[in-house]
Amino acid sequence: MTFLSSLPVRARCCSARSLKVLSSLGFAALLAACANTPLPPHEPPQTPSPGATAPSQAAAPQLPRVQTPHAPLSEISIASATPPPVTMLAAPADIWERIRRGLAMQDLDGELVRDREQWYASRPDYIQRMTERSSRYLFHIVEEIERRNLPMELALLPFIESAFNPQAVSSARAAGMWQFMPATGQSFDLKQNVFRDDRRDVLASTRAALDYLEQLHARFGDWHLALAAYNWGQGNVNRAITRNQREGRPTGYTDLNMPLETRMYVPKLQAVENIVARPEVFGTVLPSIGNHPFFDTLTIERDMDVSLIASLAGISERDFRTLNPSIKQPLVMAAGTPNILLPWDNAKVFEEKLKTYNGPLASWTAWVAPSTMSVSDVAKRVGMSESELRSVNNIPPRMKVRAGSSLLVHRNGARDRDVSEFVADNAQLSLAPEVVLRRTVVRARKGDTLARVAQRYRVSTVSVAGWNGLSVNAKLKSGQRLTLMLPKSVRVAERAPARSAKAGKATRSKQASAKKPARSAKVTKGKQKSVRVASEERSSRKTTKR
Repeated sequence: MTFLSSLPVRARCCSARSLKVLSSLGFAALLAACANTPLPPHEPPQTPSPGATAPSQAAAPQLPRVQTPHAPLSEISIASATPPPVTMLAAPADIWERIRRGLAMQDLDGELVRDREQWYASRPDYIQRMTERSSRYLFHIVEEIERRNLPMELALLPFIESAFNPQAVSSARAAGMWQFMPATGQSFDLKQNVFRDDRRDVLASTRAALDYLEQLHARFGDWHLALAAYNWGQGNVNRAITRNQREGRPTGYTDLNMPLETRMYVPKLQAVENIVARPEVFGTVLPSIGNHPFFDTLTIERDMDVSLIASLAGISERDFRTLNPSIKQPLVMAAGTPNILLPWDNAKVFEEKLKTYNGPLASWTAWVAPSTMSVSDVAKRVGMSESELRSVNNIPPRMKVRAGSSLLVHRNGARDRDVSEFVADNAQLSLAPEVVLRRTVVRARKGDTLARVAQRYRVSTVSVAGWNGLSVNAKLKSGQRLTLMLPKSVRVAERAPARSAKAGKATRSKQASAKKPARSAKVTKGKQKSVRVASEERSSRKTTKR
């Protein structure tokens, strides 16, 4: 107790509370623990123990006043400071081992799972292509899943959706690794326009897919049902559950009545999970994928040509688009796609070369059509050939560009600015059939005006007046010839106003009656001629015989 009594009051109080800690850590740990121990409320000063060192007068007011325990303190014993053994986990050797450690969903078993296991195991080439393609993206997906504390089975879902092909498009127009439908993608802020499609973006689509899956799990409380809703739609799954509840049947994944594709969806995922977990059982060899990032994310502040980015990074444009599949055009717009992905080592090369690059960053920009124009007129306006303009913007033949459409065009002095955020996020290309007009002459009817003629042929009054050098209010004479510019595919007769059914029937009947006698006369005359010729031939033969 002599040693304890020589400690300050703070130390004695802490020691009394932390006896077990002292026994294992010793005196050095005691001082460290006391420095972090919260102090009790202030109490009146107590008489120090015999032999205790009194604090100095200067320091006394700054020391907290504490209540010392009244019970005698236990003797401090010396104990071993060796900590208990801790089981150390080695870092995962590759990404597959990391995935295996995070598998957490309830396993699904049955004939459908066995069938899909056999299907995948019998196609080693397909598994090889699929897993090699995933090597670029798996690390990022696994990182995001771990950060959200989600089951690692979700990292295998792109195997089922798209075989890890970010350019995949289904017959139902779902796109990207995670196969987002257009409407669902829009609800998760995945932009889709003529310049980019974020459903194919590796970062954006992964974020949206995990957000969606978390929402579905929160709604249904079961991962298998959440996956069914991801494939079939949450409304359909909800109705199937409601139907089973009304009939008093279970509402699990295997109990619902659903389409075959959804019925096979979770068994497919379970089969892939089983192969990844135990590849040797299925005679499968998974390609080695290191447990480290494949790409780095860089932020660009100015619009840049895809060709320039690839050149500075030392990669091909094809490799760039493999990591950045959302970019449709030869231009990366900083306002719309500020983050680009580059292979890890090439990202450093790109940053160093960009610092010393002094040339132009972009040779393309966006141009918005002020009015509806033909492609040839647009080409003249922006200083490009018509064929190049059509090729870059994917404009088919015999189409014209509607007002408000956004086109990718060459930069020049007047168009040397970066694309605005509004255009980068909302650019649309609207096309209309290019109508070929021909010069057509019609005659005015009794009582016609230019307005009535224009209405009859579905053109504007101003146009009719202009084509004929007349004023809009000019009077017309019956039978007056007027020149109109009408679509080539439309006949003038088709523009004539429809007559009443009764009048049309009477007219057709009169025409038929008028034509009938002519046909009869023609036939009779022909018959008479035939009879006369035949008679003459017979007389000729008789004369000859004679």
